[in-house]
Amino acid sequence: MTESLSFFNKSPIKWGVIGCGSVTEKKSVPAYQMTQDFQVNMVMRRNAEKAEDYAKRHKIPNWTTNAKEVIEHPDIDAVYIATPPDTHKFYALQVAESGKPCCIEKPMAPNYQDSLVIYEAFKSRNLPLFIAYYRRSLPRFLKIKEWLNGNLIGEVRHIHWQKTKPPSDIDMRRTSNWRTDKNVAPGGYFDDLASHGLDLFTYLLGDIKEAKGIALNQQGLYSAYDAVSGIWLHDGGVTGEGNWNFGSSHRIDGVEIFGSEGKINFSVLDEAPIELENASGHQVMNIKHPEHIQEYHVQNIKDHLLGKTVHPSLGYSGLHTSWVMDKILGNH
Repeated sequence: MTESLSFFNKSPIKWGVIGCGSVTEKKSVPAYQMTQDFQVNMVMRRNAEKAEDYAKRHKIPNWTTNAKEVIEHPDIDAVYIATPPDTHKFYALQVAESGKPCCIEKPMAPNYQDSLVIYEAFKSRNLPLFIAYYRRSLPRFLKIKEWLNGNLIGEVRHIHWQKTKPPSDIDMRRTSNWRTDKNVAPGGYFDDLASHGLDLFTYLLGDIKEAKGIALNQQGLYSAYDAVSGIWLHDGGVTGEGNWNFGSSHRIDGVEIFGSEGKINFSVLDEAPIELENASGHQVMNIKHPEHIQEYHVQNIKDHLLGKTVHPSLGYSGLHTSWVMDKILGNH
């Protein structure tokens, strides 16, 4: 399933941004600004002083505290939603109603049902919908996909991901943090971090047809889950398992893909080399990310809107990732 191509025959394409938090400072908005034929013309934040400051620092001509003004502005062609996930559905449905393409930060929504409502709203209007799972566009992970497609480890059998880290100072102080508030992100850091990996794994190995898991709060530092374990099965028969614990003594981010003739090792979130082991030997590659990590993701959005290619992270794939996460968290 793909959203329509050739949506625009104009240049530049003018973007409005809802939410000006940390993810937009370096990871995303500068990537939109540096993409040829894209302009960021308006930003929104509920705090007027912070919205104005953000617009001035990033040289964006317009700012507002009213998201509706961004969505309905006649000079805004497309909207990027970069708010916490509990408001994604609220804003996305307004963008769909306005008839404009949209990119939503990940995860798509706090649960599968909300993600489905968003997906259907854009699909019914034949509007492009992108989800900011930008790892699908990064050269580091495209090299892994190339290794897999080239059968360099033979038939893939199993994938395992271990992601652990100690509680942060914010966690220990029990400071308010939307990432660990069950009303915003029920899975806590699982929602924020594991979503990237699970989405990437479906990109590398195909959709997941079965998934289940255990989720609990071991530390009692915040309201969301802090310990999750899951298992899953890809359509092609590859088995998978993951463990995400955010109260461990050590920081670990390690993925192993086991094949009939070799193994691939990499990290989803940490800066680390990718490794290939097979009969030909042990190959290590260090492929750096771009300064603005969403650069290739945003370039692919432009190419999709201009009808040049199909973006690798569309509404359907984001919806599928939400389904997998719900299954692992036990939300059926």
